[in-house]
Amino acid sequence: MDITTGTRASDAERAQVAELLGRHMSDGRLDAIEYNERLAQVYGTATREDLQQVLQDLPNLTKPAATKSTSRTRFPIWQRIEGSAWLGVGLLCLFIWAVISMAAGEFTYPWPIWVIGPWGAVLAFRALMGWESKACTPHRTR
Repeated sequence: MDITTGTRASDAERAQVAELLGRHMSDGRLDAIEYNERLAQVYGTATREDLQQVLQDLPNLTKPAATKSTSRTRFPIWQRIEGSAWLGVGLLCLFIWAVISMAAGEFTYPWPIWVIGPWGAVLAFRALMGWESKACTPHRTR
């Protein structure tokens, strides 16, 4: 954080210092009482220099806090890739069939169903059964 004497602190800077204090408390450097006192001091400060004083006796944290990213879909990445490939190939086959039918002047045999149908049925079965989704979740041990 850039500290210039007398420069007023923003709410975002206060929130950043509060987050650092929370990380120091979770690391065991601060107890709950001292954390609350420093947090009140953070939100009561007006300048960046005062914010730095709150962190003066604590070590600098180099790594940002680890955030746990969670996927909101129940489908693993390989099923999403396979589904995208199925959709792309299916659309390509339908396009080729449509061009051939237009060139012939009539609807030709709908051969894309033999590409789209079985492949899609297998993908749908695998997704509905959820076997692969369960295989990618870590097992919890006690």
